[in-house]
Amino acid sequence: MEQLSQVFELPSSELKSFSPITGEVIGTYHNFTAPEVHSIVEKAHQAARVWAAMSFRARGKILKKWAAHILRNSDEFAAWVAKETGKPLSDAGLEVQIAASHITWAATHAQRYLISQRRASGILLFNLSTRVERVPMGVVGVIGPWNYPVFIPMGSIAYALAAGNAVVFKPSEFTPGVGHWLEKTFREVCTMEGLFSVITGAPETGKALTESSINKLSFTGSTRTAKKVAQACAERMIPVLLECGGKDPVLVAPDANLSKAAEETLWCAMANAGQSCIGAERVYVHESVADSFIAKISEMARALVPGRDYGPATMPAQLNVIQKHIDDAAKNGGTFMVGNTDSVKPPFVEPVILVDVPEESTSVTDETFGPVLIINRVKTMEEAITKANATRYGLGASVWSKRHGRAIASQLQCGMVAINAVFSFAAIASAPFGGYKDSGSGRIHGPEGLLEFTYARTVVKKRFNIPIGLTTFNRKPSTDRLIKRLMVLLHGRG
Repeated sequence: MEQLSQVFELPSSELKSFSPITGEVIGTYHNFTAPEVHSIVEKAHQAARVWAAMSFRARGKILKKWAAHILRNSDEFAAWVAKETGKPLSDAGLEVQIAASHITWAATHAQRYLISQRRASGILLFNLSTRVERVPMGVVGVIGPWNYPVFIPMGSIAYALAAGNAVVFKPSEFTPGVGHWLEKTFREVCTMEGLFSVITGAPETGKALTESSINKLSFTGSTRTAKKVAQACAERMIPVLLECGGKDPVLVAPDANLSKAAEETLWCAMANAGQSCIGAERVYVHESVADSFIAKISEMARALVPGRDYGPATMPAQLNVIQKHIDDAAKNGGTFMVGNTDSVKPPFVEPVILVDVPEESTSVTDETFGPVLIINRVKTMEEAITKANATRYGLGASVWSKRHGRAIASQLQCGMVAINAVFSFAAIASAPFGGYKDSGSGRIHGPEGLLEFTYARTVVKKRFNIPIGLTTFNRKPSTDRLIKRLMVLLHGRG
């Protein structure tokens, strides 16, 4: 792991990619400087004008070719994802395939949701036609994460391109090869210079992107960093889309299918080594079924093998956070059902399940981002809802109940809820993905994801003249009286 600490000590022109498992160098990439980033963004503006002038059909055809090209080479791409993140090849392949499906969905449905709409002008302005157009922002900057280096940024890249924008993508410094591969495959289906560019580099490269002439920024990362990014963009009134962390709860009711709830909650908590913003970190289980649920999930967790079922901590520094959370939970009286305070064994973390951890513990309040699950008993589902909502985060949640799932879900303060399922909302291209509170703002995926990368422009056209003139200094007193009577007639009976 020693080589990883050297990432930011390299010459300014070079960025190396390391295997999180062995620490060996697996790739060398250009570390883009601020002037280079600004130049690339300027070229993107030129491409954006050409791309926006094309029809939805023409743009969609290119994007669908890209998705098909990615799928034809998905094994190669998945190998890169697995190599840079350390996740199992099967998980990497699934990520690539779902990401490709989002490209196709955005390309297919962009026209339906972004085509201009007619709006009623009202009785006073009946001689005007009114239309609302959705206009591409121009150049969208995307700063992606390392945990799902294809799937998460594609939620912005594909939808921004489908909406008519150019995109400049800065992948995580831990997964530059994935970003390089995306740019390479795109250029193999589209030769338009500057339409989709990838800038690899350290955090300074991302900072340069926020300070460039982009028209919108989509950022995925920690809440702490997101606030700094938003502040930097606010100085120039650059709108931002923020996808941040979570502390996602699972609520298990007395009528839940306990076997399925345990099986899927365990996967949700441990898959990708727990490095999922929508991964399960807290479980609130009704006391009447708690012992049975805990026994089932603990037995399954003991069978997991790091390095086989999930990979290492992709970012070594996260191991310190995970260790602190485990130690804190133990110090505050939590009971280990699986694992112990020695479960962090770099670069891997063995499965950890703790029960009866006080709600004020750091392991309950803060995002752990590791294969650690806290399970607490509740007397009622009302108590479960209250505790689930008692957090600064509001990303996703999961509810397990045969009869009361929707009623419970409707009371949760979060952007997405799965009932008798986990994670599923992320794979549904037509459904918006995003959080509430400190988990972010804005949405990717679905119609909302397309609208996110456009702005509304209202166009009003006079079809014919009428005797009543409203927008003139020659407006007559009789006109004012007529307007007043009409307003009372139309709106004064409430």
